[in-house]
Amino acid sequence: MNHTILSAKNLCKSFAHNGGQLHVLSHVNFELYEGEFTVIMGASGSGKSTLLYALSGMDRATAGEVFYGGKDIVKMKEKELAKLRYTDFGFIFQQMHLVSNLTLFENVAVSGYLAKRKSANEVKRRTDELLEKMSVSQIKTHLPSQVSGGEQQRCAVARAVINEPKVLFADEPTGALNRKNTTDVLDLLTELNREGQCVLMVTHDLRAALRGKRILYLEDGKIIGELTLPEYRSADEKARETQVNAWLTSLEW
Repeated sequence: MNHTILSAKNLCKSFAHNGGQLHVLSHVNFELYEGEFTVIMGASGSGKSTLLYALSGMDRATAGEVFYGGKDIVKMKEKELAKLRYTDFGFIFQQMHLVSNLTLFENVAVSGYLAKRKSANEVKRRTDELLEKMSVSQIKTHLPSQVSGGEQQRCAVARAVINEPKVLFADEPTGALNRKNTTDVLDLLTELNREGQCVLMVTHDLRAALRGKRILYLEDGKIIGELTLPEYRSADEKARETQVNAWLTSLEW
């Protein structure tokens, strides 16, 4: 039986717009399961990224509840949210947001230091392990400007998981990458998930969505469809693509 790690109830998000209210999320109910790779899809403007930020506490919902660890994060104070983001949540963004004057090693390690969960030596050891896993250890002393976009994103993945987060949030993590680098990053996320990492990813890319075990489709701020898939295997990608594409077509994607 799937164990729920995070859940949303009647989640709403509105913004002031032209003297009125723009409703981006409308009474979303959602459960994220431990160890799952869940993908959120939808057309531009459907509320995908807004939902991701509301679920992670990066942005505060207008109404509704988001439960994690028995607490409603919508009601948490900013200091509590900051601690949660350092310790239990990890984030990967389309734009990597690496610190330009820090080396790749330092960009990863600083998140470990800020979390204050490991000693300095443990942080250094784990940083080295992760950079090796992400195949960027040979350039760990380089600055972000000295490496490719794909290498930057692999470093960003390492930074996101250094504190062993319970949930890894990814917002269009391959949107700025070429085809090869996209495959490399998706392979990393798939491997992390197979090792037990819970992943929640927003994407508009069908190839990226194929990695999910569950795909949710968002339209006008509401979840209107859900597809469950077996674990991803590259040998089955064509059949998987046909199935997902047919499902998306039925939703008028």
